Amino acid sequence: MRKMIATGKPPDARRQALPAGVSPVPVRPDSYILVPALLLLAIGVVMVGSASIAIAEGQGASSYHYLLRHLIFIAIGVLLALALRVIPVAFLERISRPMMGLSVLLLLLVLIPGLGHTVNGSTRWIRLGFLNFQVVEAVKLMVIIYLAGYLARKAQLVRSRFFDTLKPLMFAGLLSVILLLQPDMGSAAVITAIVAGMVWLAGAAWRHIFVLGLLTLPAFGFAAMEPYRLRRIVSFMDPWADPFASGFQLTQALIAVGRGELFGVGIGASIQKLFYLPEAHTDFIFAVLAEEFGLAGVIVVLALFLLLVTRVMVIGIMAHRNGQPFAGFVAYGIGLWIGLQALVSVGVNLGVLPTKGLTLPLISSGGSSMLITLVAIGIVLRIKYELDRDCGGCAFSRKKPREVKA
Repeated sequence: MRKMIATGKPPDARRQALPAGVSPVPVRPDSYILVPALLLLAIGVVMVGSASIAIAEGQGASSYHYLLRHLIFIAIGVLLALALRVIPVAFLERISRPMMGLSVLLLLLVLIPGLGHTVNGSTRWIRLGFLNFQVVEAVKLMVIIYLAGYLARKAQLVRSRFFDTLKPLMFAGLLSVILLLQPDMGSAAVITAIVAGMVWLAGAAWRHIFVLGLLTLPAFGFAAMEPYRLRRIVSFMDPWADPFASGFQLTQALIAVGRGELFGVGIGASIQKLFYLPEAHTDFIFAVLAEEFGLAGVIVVLALFLLLVTRVMVIGIMAHRNGQPFAGFVAYGIGLWIGLQALVSVGVNLGVLPTKGLTLPLISSGGSSMLITLVAIGIVLRIKYELDRDCGGCAFSRKKPREVKA
């Protein structure tokens, strides 16, 4: 698979005009993207409504305050995704180069006094009216678009030259340094992993990626020595050693998961969300889901993420086979982003990864994450639309276009 991705050789009949008497396959939204995405959104609405009631009431707000905000952000995100149906992928490729400087600028803006907004000791947000926008969510998408353009232009060089492999990882390192100043080590790790994954899919040599990976270890190791991060790592190794301080979040999450057993305690019946589990409607919503729906619910959610990410990656393969490397790399990047962030969020909730402040895509409450994730899905749908339009529905299966009946 990786060899085919790296070469990206299109079929001979790529992008040729359909012959006379042939009807193009009707262009429809990809159901393998829409169905899992809509189901995950529906599950998220149920879980945010269930997990946020006690939190909203404790803050003196309406019981459905967070649920209504969540629904508003979903509506705005869906509208943005639909709007992307009229924006050609070629336009994204034309603006890919400025994304590098713009992403750095956005991350630096939050560090400007009076402009950046601090929550729980982290300066990651810019206040935009009723929304505290977390700029790193937009930066993740900008990095994918920039890197897709770079790899589309330099794919042959990335496969053979160490320096051309180094440049995108140096860019990821610069973003990571800025993120560690906010501080946001979780997002820094996700962006670095996305960049490394896209470079590897472009065909970069294993030895180059391995050497560069070794170079990043001291930086992340030094960042991990911050006292609060070190406490998180120590508590991750044994959360029950200090269950009321450094290990509190993880122990409460594990209690929630354990109470769920096979089929859960029932929707709305979670105990841990009642001020025991911090950030129950955002970072730890998966633990509440496991408590209320049990192992069965966990399997369903993981299967939906697997289907969604797999289909996004398959669309990337379609694009490469049809001579559209930029579109292919964008799809790979979005697939890696959604998959990695979901993996980290689930791993944190299940106690297999150190605690990180990352939302569960399409499920957690969080306006910035929801908006940008839906925009990313809209881009993937646009890529698939163009593939179907340009080759008559034969983008992957290589079926012959249907003939018009006399």
